[in-house]
Amino acid sequence: MSLVFSSCSASDKTDLCSQGYNAKDDLKMKIISTLVLTLSLLAGCTSIPPVDFTVQDVGIVDDRKDVELKSLTVGFAPQDQQGKVEADASIPPVWKEALQDAINRSLVFKDDVPTKVNISVRITEFNIPAGGIDMKTTVSAIYEIVDRGNGDLLFTQKISSVGVVPFDYAFVGAVRAVESWNRAVRNNIADFINLVGDSDLTKPVFEK
Repeated sequence: MSLVFSSCSASDKTDLCSQGYNAKDDLKMKIISTLVLTLSLLAGCTSIPPVDFTVQDVGIVDDRKDVELKSLTVGFAPQDQQGKVEADASIPPVWKEALQDAINRSLVFKDDVPTKVNISVRITEFNIPAGGIDMKTTVSAIYEIVDRGNGDLLFTQKISSVGVVPFDYAFVGAVRAVESWNRAVRNNIADFINLVGDSDLTKPVFEK
C-alpha cells in the first residue's frame, strides 16, 4: 500500500496536495538522482574511446587482384534494404577511412592495370547495445565491386559481423558500448579483405 500524505487543508491547493503526494515516489526520485550523479562523476573520470574502425592486424594478401581501385563510397542502404540501423551520418566517413586504410595495407589491388573498379558499401544494419554486462554490436553491409569500363559486377557480398566487449574491459557501460561498435566494424572490414583475397575478379558475378 502506498503511503500518501492526506493532511492537506482545504485551503492548500498545491498540485502535490490535490494529486496526492507519494512518499515512496519521492524516495525513488532521490535514489535515481543520486545514481545519475554518481554515474556522471564516474564517467567524468573515464575516457570514452573514440569511434575508430581501423583494423589493427592487416597482412598482405597472397593473391593480389589485377584491378585498380579508383573510387570508394560508404553510406547507408536505402530504407527497403535496411534492418535496424542505429547510427548517424558520422559513421560512414569513419568506416570509409578505415576500409581505405585496410585496402592500402593489404595490397589486395594493383596499380596501373587496365581494369579500373569502384567499391560501394551500403550499411544495412548497425544494432548497438542498449545496456547489459557484455556489450554486443551487430553490423551488416553490402559490398560491391564494379568494373568502371563496362559496368560488370565483379563482387557482391553481404557481410555481417559482431563486436562483443565483456564487463571486465571497463566499468563504465559507455566505454564498453563504443568499443563494441569499433570491434564490430573492424571485423566486418577484415572479413571483406579476406573474401576479396579469395575471389576471382576477372569475370562478372552474373554471366551475360
